[in-house]
Order: sequence, then structure tokens, then C-alpha cells
Amino acid sequence: MASARSTARSLAKPFLVGGSIGLAYVAYRTLNPRPTAPHNHAVGETNGSNSPPKVPPLPTRQEQLDRLRAANTPETEYDLVIIGGGATGAGIALDAASRGLKVACVERDDFSSGTSSKSTKLVHGGVRYLEKAFKELDYSQYTLVREALKERAIFLTTAPHLSMSLPIMLPIYEWWKAPYFWVGTKCYDLLAGKENLESSYFLTRGKALEAFPMLKSDGLAGALVYYDGSHNDSRMNVAIALTAALYGATVINHAEVNELLKDPQTGKITGVRIRDLLPTKKSEDFVVKTKGVINATGPFTDSIRKLDQGVSTQEIVAPSSGVHIVLPGYFSPQRMGLIDPSTSDGRVIFFLPWQGNTIAGTTDAPTTITPHPLPREEEINWILSEVQRYVSPDITIRRSDVLAAWSGIRPLVKDPDAKNTESLVRNHLINVSSSGLITIAGGKWTTYRQMAEETVDEAISQFNLQPGPRPLPSNASGLMAITGKCHTDSLKLIGAHGFSKTLFINLIQAFGVDAEVAHHLAHNYGDRAWAVADLSEPTQQRFPLRGKRLATLYPFIDGEVRYAVRNEYAQTAVDVLARRTRLAFLNVNAALEALPKVIDIMATELQWSRGRKDEEWRETVRFMVSMGLPEKRVGVTRKEVEQGIVSRWAAEEEILNGGVKDITLEGPTDNTLANGGI
Repeated sequence: MASARSTARSLAKPFLVGGSIGLAYVAYRTLNPRPTAPHNHAVGETNGSNSPPKVPPLPTRQEQLDRLRAANTPETEYDLVIIGGGATGAGIALDAASRGLKVACVERDDFSSGTSSKSTKLVHGGVRYLEKAFKELDYSQYTLVREALKERAIFLTTAPHLSMSLPIMLPIYEWWKAPYFWVGTKCYDLLAGKENLESSYFLTRGKALEAFPMLKSDGLAGALVYYDGSHNDSRMNVAIALTAALYGATVINHAEVNELLKDPQTGKITGVRIRDLLPTKKSEDFVVKTKGVINATGPFTDSIRKLDQGVSTQEIVAPSSGVHIVLPGYFSPQRMGLIDPSTSDGRVIFFLPWQGNTIAGTTDAPTTITPHPLPREEEINWILSEVQRYVSPDITIRRSDVLAAWSGIRPLVKDPDAKNTESLVRNHLINVSSSGLITIAGGKWTTYRQMAEETVDEAISQFNLQPGPRPLPSNASGLMAITGKCHTDSLKLIGAHGFSKTLFINLIQAFGVDAEVAHHLAHNYGDRAWAVADLSEPTQQRFPLRGKRLATLYPFIDGEVRYAVRNEYAQTAVDVLARRTRLAFLNVNAALEALPKVIDIMATELQWSRGRKDEEWRETVRFMVSMGLPEKRVGVTRKEVEQGIVSRWAAEEEILNGGVKDITLEGPTDNTLANGGI
């Protein structure tokens, strides 16, 4: 009897705790409604989206290079040179420029070419971090979640065209776990406070299957749904860099810092040596003078630290590989994600809709640092097997359903000044060397803005910089006045000022693009979609009137290539296919088929020679191996692709997998092309 009472009390405890937290949460939400988005106090801000905004042209890449070359004396020096053009580096450039500092951001490859383009595409606080915070009584984890949730709200406000809230389902197959997860999601809501997106809620078994029909029904007790954010990571990164340029920053991609110059008397850094990596007549090194240098190179942090302190410098990065795969969109609802909080080996896996397809990942394993890491076959198969556990047994997710796969390197860091230098830093790390090199490492995409703010604060202190009121460098619509203070928490990114959820209708009416393309342009370019549509060629059809698709099954069009070259510093075909349109991340075979069109458009824009076009083909195909293209196909020629070899690959895959029903006498159907390939 006593045992029964004890069992009853133990089962009741989660409900009592949950009920108490629930009542507190309801009271909090009632007394503290979520605030409206902060107003930007912008100069010349436009209202509405029924007319294109005033957009002054950004400096060309050559003009940016000339600016760098001119900064070779103490009188023309920069306040800051930032090495690295990922989310953190570009964020620092934007923060510093919007405070009135003279700043340059130098990226060896392309903006977002590394870790920043290979995320899970979530803008989140991290429910698993919150769980760890309570389980392990870890205040640092709690602080990390709280800060990330605050930044999540800012993220969705400053770039509404590139980010959105996303409901994520947590299926429950053991009824007694429902109170535990309910309490957890309500704590997540409560911690977000005024910045909470939407309240989490419980779904019965029937409602859960209605919302996520692909879910395994056997043993399903119900599901909890909570809200986080989703974004287009690479385009977000590019938007941050372009916004920094609007505020006067010098931003340059495909240029490498290969030496840190120091004062022989003090040992302090006084400049950097840079080389333009693009094939040009002026490819020699040149010197740029600066008061301070910031190392924001993510996984490559230690390579810059060794430039500063020597090859024997203790390494602080512990690289971890995270593999993601992309599946056809019909494997998940268009507006609902899924989280598996306890995989077979204790990790967490997400299953999320993104850009019309479905992303699944991620893994977490030690790795070596390379520019374009390859996804390992065993990691791809592990993700497939974990996802299969949660989908209906009537659905089989095959290896040939994988449209693309990539591996990103997460740069976990160790504090070189800590007593225990082997322990990893939970959040981000800012370190200043004896020569004055500021290194910012660690952190996560969601907190890039906060990391940038703290880094610029440190730089102002270290180098005695003088931010202050400055005239705006351009008359672009919506720019905020430069006051010398940090206001990136309300500074809208390029494309956000004239964006609305009905912008796509204006594009259809003004340019005659089809609805899918118009929606894509509005939600990836914001108010700059007007310029993209205007650069698109007539189709010579009754409808759509403009916009020739690069790939039949995806809404990317020719105008995006021209816009990327003229306005977004795209210099290679990989820049366009991977980081401006995202086609390589969505479907590597479709990207390969689009490659001839992309190269031809870019060749016209940039006056490429025949030799440069051939080199672009080889380099891009090699890059696509890191997106999941089998290495055996790296030698494919342009002529073979134009003659339809990619479709034949898809047909062969379907036959090998018994999918002959998708093959017609005329060849593979669109369904085949959407499913097979790598």
C-alpha cells in the first residue's frame, strides 16, 4: 500500500510542477504581452512594398580593392581590419561601420563559404541546452539559452524576409513523458519572456498525425509543439556584409590576409598584407595599415593565431563535424519541423522544411579542418536510419532520396588563458594576444550580433578608437543615423525596409513572374526583389513573362545570377549556386544541370575568357563533391551535362532501387529527377 502511494506521488509530481509553471506562465503572458518590433528611426525609410525602394549602387569589388590599397599610410589607415567574412566577421563589420568606425572585412573565399552556410538553418535558443541546464544545474547553459532567445527575436525583426518562426513537433511515444516535455517547453516559453514567438501546445494523437501525416502512428501518445526560428543562413550572411558596405565598410571576398605586420619596437600589430586571390593582372601582395586586427575565421582561428604568435602557438579550436542531408519536400509538412530528442546514441536530430525541401541532421564527430569537408557515407546512413524510426512504416526513405549532403565544421573552442585549457567554452570566447590581435571564436549563428557587439566594444577599448556621429555614406532608404552607439538590435538588414508578406503579389503584377518565383524572390531578397526581377530576361511566353528558371523544379531564375554579380560581389559559379541561390544545397544534380547557364551569364557579366569558363566548370564540379556529388562523377564534362547525362544518372538510380514506375518511355519523370541523383 505504501509502495502504491509512493508511486502515485512520484507520478503526480511532474503534473504538480508543470501545473505551477503553467499558471505562472499564463500570468506572465497576461501581464507582459509581447512588444511590437522596435522602430528603426531610420533616415528616409519607405513604407509599404508597392514600389521599388531607392537603392544606391554599392562600390564595386574593384573599388573596394582600391580602397584597401589606398590605406597604406598612418593618415589613411583603417580603425579595424576583420579577417573572416562569415556571420561573425560580417556582423563585426556592420556593428563597427554603423558606429562610425573605418573598417574593412577581408574573406579568403566567399561570404558564408564555411560554417555559416552549413548550419541546421535554425534561429534558436536551444531546448536541449535548457534541459542540460536544469539536469546538470549548469548556470552557463541557462545563460546561453536566455541570451540566444533574446537574439532570436532581434533576428526575426531585423531580417523578416530571410527568417521566420517555425513550429517544431516533439512526438511522444510514452505517455508519462508528456508532463516532462510539457514543463520543458513551457520553461522555454517563459525564458523567452516578451520575445516569445508563440506559446507551445500539446497535440492529441489524432491532431499530431493530422499536422505531420508522415509520422509513425504505432504507439504515438501525442506530441508537443514549440516555436523557434528558421532562416536562409548564407543569404543572411551576405545581407549582413552588404549592409555593412551600405554603412561604409570595405568588404572584400576572395582575398587573403597572409601576414600580420608589427611595429619592431612595441611588437604591436600595425597592418596586414593582403593578396587578391582572383586571377587578375594585379595579383601581387599589398599592405593595409590599421589600428587593430580582429580574427573571426571560425574553424581557421588557429591559423591566424599562428601568423601572430608562431607555429608553436597552442591551438584552441576543437573542430567537430556536423553532417546534414536534404530530402524531397514531401517528407515533411511545409510549415512544421520535428525534433528527435533522444537518438540511438543520445544525440538530437532535426527534421525541418527548408526552401521547399527537407533538411535532416545533424551529426557530431571530431574532424580535421579542411576548406570543403566531405560528408561521410556512414554519417549519411546514420541520419537516414534515425529519421526512419520516426516516419510511418509505409514510407521508406532510400539512399537515393538524398538530394544533397554536406558537412560543416563547428569550431568549439578552449580558453587559452584558463587553468584547464582542455575544457571547452560553452559560449563564445574573446581573447587578446600580446601583440593586440583580438580573436573571437565559438558561439552560434543565433548570437552572431551579440558576439559582434562585444567584440567591437573590446576593440574600442583596446585600440582607443573613437566612434562617433558621422554622415551617412549613402542615401539608401531606411539607413539609421550613425551616432557612435551600437544599434544593431534594431538596424534592419538590406532588403528588409520595403518587405511585406504581400510583396510577391506586387512582383507578379509588375513583372509577370510566376507565383512560385515571386514568392521566392520576396522571401530571399526582400525589397531588392524588384531589382532581381528587372534583371530577368523575357521568356517569350504568354506566362510567365519574365524569369528563365535555372533548374526546372526550383524557382531560381536568370536575374538572380546577374544581380549576384552586379550587387552581391559574386565572383565564381560556386558563389552563385551555393551561397546566393542555394541550389547546390538543395539538389546537387539540379545545380550541375544549371551550371552551364550560370557560367554563360557570369561570363557575359564579367568578361570571362574561354579558359576562365573551363576553369570555373572544373572548380565548381569539384566543389559539388562536398555537396554530395559522387567522386566518380567529378570528371563529367559540360557537353555531357548538356546532353542529359544527369537525367540518365537519375534513371539508373531508380532502376537500381526498383523505382522503374517513375521511368517513362520518354525518360525519367520530374518525380524521378526530384528524388534520385547522388
